[in-house]
Amino acid sequence: MSTEIRSNILPVLALLVGTLFLYLGNGLHSLLLPVRGAAEGYPTTSLGLLGTSWASGFVLGCLIAPALVRRIGHARAFSGFISMIAIIALLTGIVVDSLWWIVLRAVTGFCTAGTSMIIESWLNERATNKSRGMIFSLYVTITLMGAVGGQLVIPFADVKTPILFMVCGIFYCVAMMPTTLSNAQTPQPLKSIKLDLPALYRNSPVSFFGILLVGIANGAFGTLGAVFGTKAGLTQGEIALMMSATIFAGAVMQLPAGRLSDMMDRRYVLIVLAGLAALAGLFVVILEPVNVTVLIVMISIYGATSNALYPIAVAHANDFASPEDFVKVSGGLLLLYGIGTVIGPTIGGPVMTAAGPYALFLVTGFSHVALVIYAMIRSRIRKAKPVGARESFTATSAGPLTTPESLALNPRAAPLPEHGVDAEETSPGAAI
Repeated sequence: MSTEIRSNILPVLALLVGTLFLYLGNGLHSLLLPVRGAAEGYPTTSLGLLGTSWASGFVLGCLIAPALVRRIGHARAFSGFISMIAIIALLTGIVVDSLWWIVLRAVTGFCTAGTSMIIESWLNERATNKSRGMIFSLYVTITLMGAVGGQLVIPFADVKTPILFMVCGIFYCVAMMPTTLSNAQTPQPLKSIKLDLPALYRNSPVSFFGILLVGIANGAFGTLGAVFGTKAGLTQGEIALMMSATIFAGAVMQLPAGRLSDMMDRRYVLIVLAGLAALAGLFVVILEPVNVTVLIVMISIYGATSNALYPIAVAHANDFASPEDFVKVSGGLLLLYGIGTVIGPTIGGPVMTAAGPYALFLVTGFSHVALVIYAMIRSRIRKAKPVGARESFTATSAGPLTTPESLALNPRAAPLPEHGVDAEETSPGAAI
């Protein structure tokens, strides 16, 4: 094992393992509820509200949880949050009722924001300016692996039984162990992120409206994609594969699209990606593919383009932000994205009820076309920042997979203040 890995990764290895299990639970539960709800015959509007309530709770958690954690402490707050998530995961397998699920999803979203912020603050505490780039990349990868891996558990049991809900509870309980058993020093207080909409708009109008529109599209598909798959005749395994493929394809597309945006006006890349996402969705609506392989491939193309939009829009905003404002701008955009994910499934549910399951891609297509038009207009009004005067693209988690607390890990942020023991001086025995 190299000295670099030993000094930088081992001190946070247990915490990263806990993070993996947290997102395994999140990925499984977020897909399990709409699939089970569709099997129970719940209205599409109600299933859409599952995403609305979760996103609403998550945004509120990002705004309110820091004060709560400061009051009762990181360890007690983490135990309380994740215990509540585990209880709700089990309870939703016992109380199979759409109204109760909607209410409980809001609580889950709030608690998920709290647990994620605490984990991210612990990572920030252990990171140094030398190690945070590696830790940030590994953290993003682990959240992706967890979200995808959790969804792929769906085919292994019948969604109409409580088994998968029990598996969610197990994942969450395992996720609790690394931090609750740790004797590591308590991190610094969580940061409160204020949503300054006028300042965000002044910094980058395209990113302001683009992030909101991407949130609407991704929120609609993320919540209702499983419902679409069920009504399109896909099996549990095929639905899990379809949803996971969109996330994975978006992650793979990030780097080439980001590097392309480093060489030109990022708004042009946003225009191309949003246009391709709109076209991919339109083809699904027009063709209504019967062949499952063709359908999954087409939706994977949609996922590759639509899920790569968020990080490029954030990069465009940060081109005009100073290093000391990076966390404030990126955190504000993240919360703005959260607002979009509240709107998306709220609109998508009724539209699918009125016009059929394939109408989901009319909702996403409208958002992407609006982004194309607005970015084209703004590219004629404001010149792009010269390539040599801006930071290179950095891959990031899309939207609600992370909280504003994780932004301090991003290498683009201002240097961290020294905080006690440097990573190079930390022994594996002191790992979290």
